[in-house]
Amino acid sequence: MPLLLRFYRELLLLAAALLLLLPAARATHIVGGELDLQYQRSNIYRVSLTLYFDAINGNSGALDPSATIGIFERGSNRRLRNLDLPLTQNTFVPYTNIACTIGSLSTRRLVYSTELELPANTYNAPGGYYIAMERCCRNGVIGNIQNAPDAGQTFYLEFPAVVQGGQPFRNSSPRIFPPLSDYACLGELFYFDFGGQDADGDSLVYDMVTPLNGHASTFDPRPAAPFPAPYAPIRWSTGLSQTNQMPGNPTLGIHPRSGRLTVRPTRLGLYVFGVRCAEYRRGVKIGEVRRDFQLLVIACSPNQTPQMTVRGPGPGGQPPYRPGRDTLRLLPGPNRCLSLRFTDPDPTSRLSVELRAVNFPQTQVPVPSITQGMVRGPGMPDTLTATLCFPACFNTRGRVYQLDVIVADNGCSLPRRDTVRVAFTAQAPPNQVPSVAMVAPPTQFPISARVGDLVEVELLGLDADQDVVSLELTGRGFTPASVGAQLLAVTSGPGRATARLSWRVDCRAVARGLHEFEIVAAANPCQERQTSTVLVIPVRVQYANVAPVLTSSFPPASSAPGAPPVVIRLPLGGVYEATLNGTDADQDQLTMTAAAGINLAAAGMTFRPSTGPGRAAATFRWEANCEAARAEPLDVTFTLSDQTCQPQPQQRVVRFEVERPPVPDFLPPNVFTPDGNGLNDHFELASMLPPDFCDQRFAGVKVFSRWGNRVYESKERSFRWNGRGVAAGVYYYQVEFTDGRRFKGTVTVLPK
Repeated sequence: MPLLLRFYRELLLLAAALLLLLPAARATHIVGGELDLQYQRSNIYRVSLTLYFDAINGNSGALDPSATIGIFERGSNRRLRNLDLPLTQNTFVPYTNIACTIGSLSTRRLVYSTELELPANTYNAPGGYYIAMERCCRNGVIGNIQNAPDAGQTFYLEFPAVVQGGQPFRNSSPRIFPPLSDYACLGELFYFDFGGQDADGDSLVYDMVTPLNGHASTFDPRPAAPFPAPYAPIRWSTGLSQTNQMPGNPTLGIHPRSGRLTVRPTRLGLYVFGVRCAEYRRGVKIGEVRRDFQLLVIACSPNQTPQMTVRGPGPGGQPPYRPGRDTLRLLPGPNRCLSLRFTDPDPTSRLSVELRAVNFPQTQVPVPSITQGMVRGPGMPDTLTATLCFPACFNTRGRVYQLDVIVADNGCSLPRRDTVRVAFTAQAPPNQVPSVAMVAPPTQFPISARVGDLVEVELLGLDADQDVVSLELTGRGFTPASVGAQLLAVTSGPGRATARLSWRVDCRAVARGLHEFEIVAAANPCQERQTSTVLVIPVRVQYANVAPVLTSSFPPASSAPGAPPVVIRLPLGGVYEATLNGTDADQDQLTMTAAAGINLAAAGMTFRPSTGPGRAAATFRWEANCEAARAEPLDVTFTLSDQTCQPQPQQRVVRFEVERPPVPDFLPPNVFTPDGNGLNDHFELASMLPPDFCDQRFAGVKVFSRWGNRVYESKERSFRWNGRGVAAGVYYYQVEFTDGRRFKGTVTVLPK
């Protein structure tokens, strides 16, 4: 019995503790939120949970320092991991119009965020994955769902595999839904832009969905980890559904492409709603994000729509513009302004003006004379007026432009607007093209010039409309700068421009011959380039060249094609001299050179030219040496060049050779008797060997026995071997020269 009483006592204490926890759980007042997944680098992503918290009625004890999410595989619902997200931001959500702030509505924006890795070898399922987070509880006064105080929330996001087709598949979820802190007024149209952006450029589609309840409850308001899908939805109140989430006419809806949320509420209260944003790439859905949120509807002070009239240019008393029926015409002249008049029945209304281009660039819209002002304020008139003036150059080029002129008041919760769509055309002032002419035209065309001449032509550009005019130079088939031509002394100004075509003709102009320079006068009225007709200035470059003549005291060369050059032969140390002369009928500057494959001075050659206009001369001297012999065949090219645009050099090639001394027949003796009788006592070869010549010189002689033993050696060309100390018999000799030649033979030593 004591044991049973103890059990009941502990059970009652546990029930009491749970009852104490219930108010805190019911007081969390989570307004809504959404998940976000953004690619960072490599396999790293940043996952974030944004929660919107009721800052008026919420229990501060329910501001969690962290949030736990779960990542699951779609289809199988297999859990891959849980992850705690720390709280990183805690800010207030501002109203669209701060002046409309009410004390009963204030929202905090809580962001929980961290980085996580999605390895390619793990997150590669074709069906993709989803992230979920569960939390309780909602505001107890929500009027469109059943059992609101006990309803939980599940925040949900789908994302694709990070590798597809064997390649990395990078994707960031849509960053949607600007935070909403506004309220709606009973019977008034409420609108808000929930449209978002996608970092990958994917297509976004929006629709209304039923918010998810999930598994969180007052008994377990913050599960240790979210459960896998499926997640039970909230239960709508009688008469409401996914397509009719709150009382309204029209009911709450969202544009599938723009994300614009609209409703005209017909009942006061607090209403929860759900929006889904799906992303598509190449027509295939790859992910989705859901936002769970709520909207407060209150009774607002009456606010009437401001009114606006637009009048076109012209004298006073012009009738008002009729949208859809009239087209205003802005003609050239001083009056290109629209008159705008704004009224508002509400006292002390502050109006603002906005202009939106419909079918032309917004950058072309002028700024009105006023953009905002007070109606019926102290000392203020009942009507605001503004002018919208288009610049003189504004030109629609025959098209009908449309411009929305929007006036908005500062009413709550959202401003009322009146929009007038103005259709209009605009013409730019008429303009004449500029003209260009030569101040003093040459008497002859084309202009004739030679290399070295200076061609100058004075030019004048005029514009009857006094637009700033300039002169421009081009060439037909060439660029003037490539031949050294340019415009000098250029002056540009309103209605008048002057310049001088200046060209010092040089060799760059010879190949083309005829040069046609094109001159235009250019003006830029209303940022539209206009040019005159093309003025052509032809210049023909006259050029001719006669080849110079080269003569010399060298023996005449054969004129036959392919004939060998003249050869000059000298013995070593011999001297040869010659003279060369050059003339040129064009009196061009002449130069004379001599060149060979080696340094001339090293080969014993000297060349001394003297040059000048139309005439050149040179002396040549050669003293034959061994360097010349080593370089054979030694061809020297003598060149006479005329310094002109298209030179015609003249050349003479002469070959120089060094005579070699005659080589005697090699008939060496093959026997000698070293008996001292004065007859055939020595072995010698001096008179039988080739003579020494430059690098071809006697290097030495060696005599060997039949067993290879050296018995005699000498470096002297005039050696004499007496055979002393050797036995009679056959011996072998070898004579070497410095150029590698060798002479071998045998000699017999006879007995004494």
